[in-house]
Amino acid sequence: MHLTPAMQDFILHWGEMGNKWGTNRSVAQIHALLHISPEPLTAEDICELLNLARSNVSTGLKELQSQGLVKASRQLGDRRDHFHSIRDMFDLVQTVVRTRREREYAPTLAALREVKTQAATDATPAAVQKRIDDTLETMQLFDDWYTDIDRIPRGVQLTLLKMGARIARFIPKGKSKPEVE
Repeated sequence: MHLTPAMQDFILHWGEMGNKWGTNRSVAQIHALLHISPEPLTAEDICELLNLARSNVSTGLKELQSQGLVKASRQLGDRRDHFHSIRDMFDLVQTVVRTRREREYAPTLAALREVKTQAATDATPAAVQKRIDDTLETMQLFDDWYTDIDRIPRGVQLTLLKMGARIARFIPKGKSKPEVE
């Protein structure tokens, strides 16, 4: 496979975004390459195309597989694994959101519940307890919304996404400002 300038730019940008998404650059670049590759690639192919060390590619592929973003397959007559990214963009986005929720959001909710319980029994001031309660309540509201949406069929999810912009036209413009205490 030959990487055109546009393909290289895509891979480089995805790598830069990887830092912001909480993964390292080379892992994100491996994912980007597999995402745009029309055919599954071997680890050797990835090493050659991205000019990365084999150990770096192996580690990156393991990380991407653990996140459910990359899968390995076999081809007749070839002992090597061939790797491919999730092809369907909707599935890819859902996998990313689900993984991030499990790794980041759910543990934060659990920690907030523990802190709330602890704050109720120690000398935490009432104003701080209220702030903790408000934080937990708001984050739980978003998590409940996500889990409700995640349970409905894809077709309904797509309809809701497409309706979102049209529904917004019926809602008054501007955001209400929260009260500052």
